[in-house]
Amino acid sequence: MVKRVSVSDLPDAPNPTSGKKEVDEAVGASAFGFNVYEVRPGERVPWGYHSHPDHEELFYVVSGTITVDTEDGPVRAEAGDAVFVSPGEKNRARNDGAEAAEVIAVGAPKDEDGAVIEEECPACGAVTDRTYESVESGGRTEYVLSCAACGAETDQFGAGPDDGNETGA
Repeated sequence: MVKRVSVSDLPDAPNPTSGKKEVDEAVGASAFGFNVYEVRPGERVPWGYHSHPDHEELFYVVSGTITVDTEDGPVRAEAGDAVFVSPGEKNRARNDGAEAAEVIAVGAPKDEDGAVIEEECPACGAVTDRTYESVESGGRTEYVLSCAACGAETDQFGAGPDDGNETGA
């Protein structure tokens, strides 16, 4: 099977960036994940500091700059750079620059992409995973993340930017 999609026409998936296009889902890929992100200054990819026990990740920076926080320290990546993350390695990417970044994230095997978030809860201080609930708010789907230890809400985000100034990925 061959399938072509226009990435800019894909809907945004709920996430803490200005845009996440799930290309793998759109084309029916089953062996790997492939997402295109628009990451504005101050935004992060993905939901938190995490690892994938049995899943490799690769971030390719199309434009702009990101920093990938790892257990060994931050790794800065600019347009044209790729950052590989081995299974089990904790990481989180963020845009700490002044301009938006376009980032492609690829991961495999796709069916092993379950992430374990390990961040300190601002309410109870425990370093735990997060649970999430999908809720409808103002005609859009929002994800509400909560601490797995105490249940306190830790984050909430939807699909695309909240400012009505969507620029796409």
